[in-house]
Amino acid sequence: MPQDQQIHAHTFPNGLTLLIEPMAEVQSAAFTLMVPAGSIYDPPGGEGCAAILSDWITRGAGPRDSMQLTNALDNLGVQRNEGAGSHHLSFSGATLAEHLPAALRLYADIVQRPHLPDDQFAAAQAGVEQTLHAIEDEPRQKVMLELRRRCYDAPWGLPSEGTLEGVAGLTPNVVRAHFERCSRPREAILGIAGHVEPRQLVELVGEIFGGWREAPEPTWKSGPRGPARDHIHHDSTQTQIGVAYDSVPYCDDGYYAAWAAVGVLSGGMSSRLFTEVRERRGLCYSVYASLNSLRDQGRVLCYAGTTVERAQETLDVTLAELMRLGDGIEESELDRCKARAKSSLIMQQESSSSRASSMARDWYHLGRVATLEEVRRKIEMLTVPILLDHIHAHPARDFTILTVGPEPLEVHLGVS
Repeated sequence: MPQDQQIHAHTFPNGLTLLIEPMAEVQSAAFTLMVPAGSIYDPPGGEGCAAILSDWITRGAGPRDSMQLTNALDNLGVQRNEGAGSHHLSFSGATLAEHLPAALRLYADIVQRPHLPDDQFAAAQAGVEQTLHAIEDEPRQKVMLELRRRCYDAPWGLPSEGTLEGVAGLTPNVVRAHFERCSRPREAILGIAGHVEPRQLVELVGEIFGGWREAPEPTWKSGPRGPARDHIHHDSTQTQIGVAYDSVPYCDDGYYAAWAAVGVLSGGMSSRLFTEVRERRGLCYSVYASLNSLRDQGRVLCYAGTTVERAQETLDVTLAELMRLGDGIEESELDRCKARAKSSLIMQQESSSSRASSMARDWYHLGRVATLEEVRRKIEMLTVPILLDHIHAHPARDFTILTVGPEPLEVHLGVS
């Protein structure tokens, strides 16, 4: 792990924050640009507005039409991705370091001077609709998507892809209005990592993004979450089970203890859920848990996919495993979590794309960037007593439970 890792942060007068991590040992450079125009700002009844915009906005910008813009990015060898999250539209790209300035100029056009052409709107709309239809056809994705709607208040629990009804009712003018209302430099974050020189990048970004027009912060309305116990009927020989309970967000001091506790539950083929629910009892074909974080709240999200005949027992045993985690943890279980974390940190160290996205994420959640050494140190400091103290302070209870299948299930807490 590099001891001399340097993170450079610069906030421009218009509010855009630039984060830079030089990586002299690589030849690439990568960026992640997060623009605060995500799905929480979708208009009521127009869910999917941000999702459409994330595609449509790249179909021509500045002096280039859609084909010319695509060709320019391809000629630079930019491996790119864009999409809508709850709070931000995200644009990511990686290329040779020498091509980074030209790539950033193209993205400066995309977020400041998009064409948003009428003749390209239907294609962007159709792409989002296809994604939503694919989710409807895949109960495993649907149960976890719908679980979020039931364990987070709206709009945070709403799917960033929107809804089929919302997407179908959108028009070019509505999505343009979303762009004009939401896209702004304040709260926008640009993370860059790779073979770069920080001072030159500050000058470049100031030149090409410094004129980005400021706009008032848009408003959004909160609403209630769905029911804590729910079932969605789906004719199938399988039942999909989603379980959620409260945890801590990424900004919390106890985050890494929460992460390790979930790792004991669901960190590979030696984890609790895999060995007990799938291997020893043979109840399901897939089971896992993950730690999900918004800026100020977190949840543990669990999934199990099984047959209709074994669904009730699968739910009972999964809940029992979640609740008995505080009874004790073996040192070997924590050691495996630490080993996985070290492997992940090493891979991040070698990837400019991972570092660019991690810096942008950190700034959004923490208001600063956590170095790899800081993360390594926090993980090394974890002990079994620290994990157990965290689990006892944040026990698995007050579950949100959603099932998708032909029949609803009963909740038998304490049954295993």
